[in-house]
Amino acid sequence: MSKTIIDAAQVEQHNATQRAALQADYDALGGMLSRRGVDIDALTAKAQGFAVAVPSWGVGTGGTRFARFPGMGEPRDVTEKLEDCAVIHQLTRATPTVSLHFPWDKPADPKALRQQADSLGLGFDAVNSNTFQDQAGQAHSYKYGSLTAQSQAAREQAVAHNIECIELGKTLGSKGLTVWVGDGANFPGQHNLRGALERYLDSAKGIYAALPADWLMYIEHKLFEPAFYCTVIADWGTSFAVAQQLGEKAKCLVDLGHHAPNTNIEMIVARLAQFGKLGGFHFNDSKYGDDDLDSGSIDPFQLFLVFNELADAAQRDGAAFNPAYMLDQSHNVTDPIESLMSSAVEVQRAFVQAALVDRAALAGFQADNDALQSAQTLKKAFRTDVSPILAMARLRAGGAIDPVAAYRASGYRNQVAVKRPPKAGASGSGIV
Repeated sequence: MSKTIIDAAQVEQHNATQRAALQADYDALGGMLSRRGVDIDALTAKAQGFAVAVPSWGVGTGGTRFARFPGMGEPRDVTEKLEDCAVIHQLTRATPTVSLHFPWDKPADPKALRQQADSLGLGFDAVNSNTFQDQAGQAHSYKYGSLTAQSQAAREQAVAHNIECIELGKTLGSKGLTVWVGDGANFPGQHNLRGALERYLDSAKGIYAALPADWLMYIEHKLFEPAFYCTVIADWGTSFAVAQQLGEKAKCLVDLGHHAPNTNIEMIVARLAQFGKLGGFHFNDSKYGDDDLDSGSIDPFQLFLVFNELADAAQRDGAAFNPAYMLDQSHNVTDPIESLMSSAVEVQRAFVQAALVDRAALAGFQADNDALQSAQTLKKAFRTDVSPILAMARLRAGGAIDPVAAYRASGYRNQVAVKRPPKAGASGSGIV
């Protein structure tokens, strides 16, 4: 039996006040869906099977380029981060794994950390390397690049760090490594555009060779920041080409915030899925560029359209299609636990809405070139309020009907604030 951070009796007491209303809403939605030929209990079971990983750095307070404002009771180390992640999963029942970032989360004893996670009912998702900032005592700086640096010593150091991440991940039970580099240039001519990618590929091959047979290497692209003229891995095309060069275990990772405004992200998803290179997602939202806002807070329809493509790919490819899902956000003005719970629910919502799309009808309208009805078929699923399904899925799995309300009622933030004094300045919670 996993240890719960918040008293289970408190959660049950909270649920008791809302159970009757939920059942009424669930029954009403079930009747409406039944007329569409949809079994609400089957859909609820599908929702219960959905999972998205939580980033360890996400439970801390983020920052801007200008300042960081410490949050009340934020975690000071990886063990406290796991406690916060356990709260998120306890209440949402949708976040059973945690993605660690090294060296921010490098444990003194990886085996002990895995035991702590096991006791909390958590596992570990892909591990993340960090070569976009220098660490204390580091021999070679990454100021002018890491995997693409002109300095061979810096490149070898960056490769060695990624291999160290793999070794730590193996002990923790992870099965993947996410590689993102901030390498690029701020001035035309600062580096040779082709040469930089050649150096990246040479370095990446060294990392890829160290992957265990059952691991994946996720290549993350980012349009800009911190390189504002050109970024070495700036788009899905470059990411795809690199993944093709490296081999079957190399996949592309799509971060929803790392695109130019108005980019058709769902089409990128479809392309990568079609060619077998869609590895996974970092879910967040964006208004202008690379904002790392809460998932679904700006454009929930885009999130739905992404999951519509994922549902299509799953129907086409079956069990072989299994992308990794993770939240990746920066929380500056909200309680990180509340934002991550809300985001997990929104991503799960899009997943369930996409499952409501009448694919047979959609295919028929597409075959008839009926553009309006094709669009309306998607809108019908998107406009369906599946909140009762999500809440019932949480209730049946032992979570909270209303996670944020249950969390606030528990007083958890005030309790941990007593033993976790605020810390100003930088922390292990960046915008990645």
